[in-house]
Amino acid sequence: MPALLPPPRTGPRLLNPEHLTRMEDGERLHALLWRPGPGWRMASSAVLGGGIDDRAWVLNAQVAHGYRRTDPARHLADLARAAGARGPGVGLMTAADVSARARTRDGGAEAVVTAGISVRGWAASPEEGATGPAAPGTINIVAALPVALSDAALVNAVMTATEAKVQALLESGLDCSGTPTDAVCVAARAPRAGAEVHSFAGPRSEWGARLARAVHRAVLGALPAVART
Repeated sequence: MPALLPPPRTGPRLLNPEHLTRMEDGERLHALLWRPGPGWRMASSAVLGGGIDDRAWVLNAQVAHGYRRTDPARHLADLARAAGARGPGVGLMTAADVSARARTRDGGAEAVVTAGISVRGWAASPEEGATGPAAPGTINIVAALPVALSDAALVNAVMTATEAKVQALLESGLDCSGTPTDAVCVAARAPRAGAEVHSFAGPRSEWGARLARAVHRAVLGALPAVART
């Protein structure tokens, strides 16, 4: 007999990033800043605020093509500070236009994705890996869940989001598993006394399934139109 799952939890949107603009390197560049405030624990591969820890904001900043700065973490921190973000946060970069974002929701799980695919390929490649800092990422995923996850489940959620991204790329007919510098950030509520902490976030778990569907649709929506034809 299949397991019975509780109905999806709905309510106000979790991911509601501000759209910021600035002039830099002679270009008008965009950024998305999500400031949920305290009470969030995030797992991320981002250049700023990566790892697992309590975080108060997420910045996804567009930078100019041919970005040459060697201090991206400091650059992101300065941009967040200038926008009024306070406390520890997560900072992602991309050369893609983040104003062309896609935002989706599935049963309380939410995702915001920005994507560019001009430089893409397969994860397993015979090429030698680079030792220096990577160029700004091009597929950036920010996802949020309205429940608490264990650290292991947060790592599992990052895996689930990545699998959903690859599924979307393959369904779009693209010959890749991503770009060399994709980044992801998954946010979940910080554990509270008396509240449930979910131990699983794989694609067949209650919240992992919702996360996967939200990320999958967001990646499909964020891919350039040429990739969907």
